[in-house]
Amino acid sequence: MTTQTDTAGIVTTVYKVSGMSCGHCEGSVSSEISGIAGVTSVQAVASSGEVTVVSTAPLDEGAVRAAVDEAGFELVGRA
Repeated sequence: MTTQTDTAGIVTTVYKVSGMSCGHCEGSVSSEISGIAGVTSVQAVASSGEVTVVSTAPLDEGAVRAAVDEAGFELVGRA
């Protein structure tokens, strides 16, 4: 199931990330994804493995995967 909402130039996408176990993990993933052009907010939740990303346009999944990899985790896909 893909969760993506596109409303008046705002896109919300939920991704599944494996390996997050604490607040530090959440911060690392959020920080890396926040560096992608167009991202306006990121909320990572270690307990569910979900990362909600709000952006001004749909994001290239490769860029999100690279950011998650840089943080030391694995992008499983969209939730």
